[in-house]
Amino acid sequence: MPLSPRLEIASQNFKTNSNFLKQGLTGFTDEDWLKRPNDRTNHMLWIVGHLIWSRSAVLARLGDQWRLPWMKLYARGEKCTECPDAPSPSEVLAAWDESCVRLHNALESATEELLDTPAAKPGPPSADGKLSGTINFMVLHETYHVGQAAYIRSWLGKQSVMG
Repeated sequence: MPLSPRLEIASQNFKTNSNFLKQGLTGFTDEDWLKRPNDRTNHMLWIVGHLIWSRSAVLARLGDQWRLPWMKLYARGEKCTECPDAPSPSEVLAAWDESCVRLHNALESATEELLDTPAAKPGPPSADGKLSGTINFMVLHETYHVGQAAYIRSWLGKQSVMG
């Protein structure tokens, strides 16, 4: 099934975010994943965990009920704290890769009827009041957090991904 025109830009932006995030994680040590500028900011493990949690919410709306036991640690409103149940950086990277494949497949198979489903309330904003608008908002949300990840990379003294 061809990708809905209503999701073309979102799909491209999800792919761009995926590429920038993966590139931005190159050269990270396990210790780098847990460093943060101050106690009011999140570290890279939390940011990427939150992006995975967020993608799982998009996937659920598209009919893919993908969950990992640790995702709840990174849900909206959860604080960045040390937790023995937190995944390792390698587990998070594997989950990120899986989220990319799942999201691509879910977006490709989304029907116009599904995209016309009224947006959940309460839930993320939707410019058109439909699931299609929610998905388009969620990629904006993801881009915001990819920007945070780029800031953390810069704060750690690592070379910029974009030059």
